[in-house]
Amino acid sequence: MEIRKRKKAGGDGDGGASANGGGDPDSFSVLSRSPRRIFLFCLAFRVVNALLIQTYFNPDEHWQSLEVAHRTVFGYGYMTWEWKRGIRSYLHPMVFAFLYKLLQVTGLDTPYIMIKAPRLMQSIFSAIGDLYLYKLSDALYGRNVASWSLFCQMANWFIFFCLNRTFSNCLETVLTIMGLYYWPCIRDSSTDYPVNRKWGLVIAALACAIRPTSAIIWLYVGMLELFLTPNKVKFIMLEVIPIGSLVLGFTCLLDRLMYGSWVIVPLNFLKFNFLSSGGDYYGTHPWHWYFTQGFLVMLFTFTPFSITGIFNSKNQKLSALILWVLAIYSVLGHKEFRFVLPVLPIALIFSGYAFAQIEVSGLSSTSVTKKKQVPRQNHTKWSPKLRLSVFFLLATNIPMALYMSLFHQRGTEDAMNYLSDEAYKGRVKSILFLMPCHSTPYYSTLHRNIPMQFLDCTPSEEKGQLDESDRFLVNPLDFASELARNWSEPPSHIVLFASEETKLRDFMIQHSFKEVKRFFHAHFKVDRDLQSSVVVYVVNHT
Repeated sequence: MEIRKRKKAGGDGDGGASANGGGDPDSFSVLSRSPRRIFLFCLAFRVVNALLIQTYFNPDEHWQSLEVAHRTVFGYGYMTWEWKRGIRSYLHPMVFAFLYKLLQVTGLDTPYIMIKAPRLMQSIFSAIGDLYLYKLSDALYGRNVASWSLFCQMANWFIFFCLNRTFSNCLETVLTIMGLYYWPCIRDSSTDYPVNRKWGLVIAALACAIRPTSAIIWLYVGMLELFLTPNKVKFIMLEVIPIGSLVLGFTCLLDRLMYGSWVIVPLNFLKFNFLSSGGDYYGTHPWHWYFTQGFLVMLFTFTPFSITGIFNSKNQKLSALILWVLAIYSVLGHKEFRFVLPVLPIALIFSGYAFAQIEVSGLSSTSVTKKKQVPRQNHTKWSPKLRLSVFFLLATNIPMALYMSLFHQRGTEDAMNYLSDEAYKGRVKSILFLMPCHSTPYYSTLHRNIPMQFLDCTPSEEKGQLDESDRFLVNPLDFASELARNWSEPPSHIVLFASEETKLRDFMIQHSFKEVKRFFHAHFKVDRDLQSSVVVYVVNHT
C-alpha cells in the first residue's frame, strides 16, 4: 500500500484527499480548511497542555533559561557555572526576557503569572511547531497523512509532557520542523508548498545559535542538499556562508553585549562537551541507550507504528536523519531524553503514515494514487483495526501524559510556588535548600530578592573531589551542622526531601525549626533514593 506525495499545483492530497478533504478522517476535517484554523486548534490544545503541566523534569528548564532572563530584567537571579565559562548563548533566555519585561512594564509580574506565563509563551511556539509538522506531512504525503501525523504529535505522551517546557531543546525542536519544511532536499517543490532554501538556512542557523548541538541535524541536511543541488558553488558561497555569518555575527554581538567581552559560545560548547567530555560529570549511559531505552521510551506505544511507517514510506532521507542523530548522540557519554527531542516529531510523521495506510486499507484494497482515488464518504467508517489502534494509543499515552505532567516530581514546583506566595506576602526572609543542587526552581519562580542558598555542584577541576551536593548526601547531619556553625542568623525557611528529613530531625529541633508544609513529590525513585515528598520548615522564634 503506497501513499505518494502530491506532484502538481492544485492537486489533491494523497490518500484520496480532494479540495473538499477527500479521504480525511472526519475528526480532522475541520483542520484541512486553512493553516489559520489548524494553528488556532493547535494553540488551544497547547495552552491547555501548558496549564496542565505541574511537575519538575530537569533543572535546565528553569536554571538555563528563566533564571537568566529573570536576572537580565529584574537584576537578580542565579547564574550557573555554564554562564561563567561562556558555554551558553543569551539568545534563548532573551526570548523570555522579553516576556518578563512586558510583565514588569505592565505590572503583571504577580506570583501566579510569573509561574504560568513562560510555559504559556512556549505553547505558542509549540503550536507553530504543530502547524509546520502538519504542513511538512501534507507536502510529503498529502492531507490524510498530515491529519494523522498531527494526531500522533498531540497524542504522544512525551511531546505533551516536554514540548511546552522552557528548554532550549523545545525551541530547537520547533525550529527543526520549520526548517525541514523549507529545504528542497527533504521534499519536492510544488506550487501549493513552495520550498525556500534561504529561509531553511536562516532557521537552521538560529537553531544552531540557540543550541550548538543542533548542528548535528543541519550538517546532515546541508550535506544532503549539497549532494543533490545542481549549483553547489551558489549554495555554499551565496547562501550558506552569508546567512551563517549574519546569524553567527548577530549572536556573537548579543553575547558580547551580555557577557561584557567577546565570547564564542559554539567553540566553548564544543570544547567542553565534545573535546573534554565535560558533560560526563552529570552521569553516563551505555552507547546503545538511545536505541534500547531512551528514544523507545519517548515513542512509547507509537514505536511499532513509526517502524511500519519508516519501512512502508520508503523515505530514506528522513529515516536516515533519525538514525544519524541517534547514532551521533550515542557517541557522547552523557545522555538525556530531551537531547533527541527534535527527531521525535519526524518519527511521529511516520506513525501518521502508518495510520493513513490502516485507514485506506479499510476503504479500498487498491493503492492510493493520483489515478485511483478513494471517494470521500460523508461519514467515513473506521475499520476495527483502525479503531483498535487509535484506542490502544490513547489508552496508553493519555494516562502516561497526565501522570507525568500532573503528579510525578511535582513537589519541588509546589514548594517553590508556595514560597513565592509567602514571599509576596512578606513572610519569607531567607531560604536554605538542603537537597541535591538545582532540585527546585529559583528566583524566576520566587520573584523576590531575598537571600537564598542551595548546595553547589559546579564541576571541580580536581578529579574525584566531592561537591557540596554530594557531601551533603554522604552525611546530611555533619554537613548541615557545619553550615549552622557559620550562621549569623538561621534562615527563615529550610526546604528538603523527606529522604533526608529523617536524618536531620534532631538538627531541626535543635535549631528551632518546625514543619510548616509538606508536598507530595513522587511515587518511585528516579536516580537517587525515593524522594516521596518535599518538606518546608520554618524557624520558630517563639
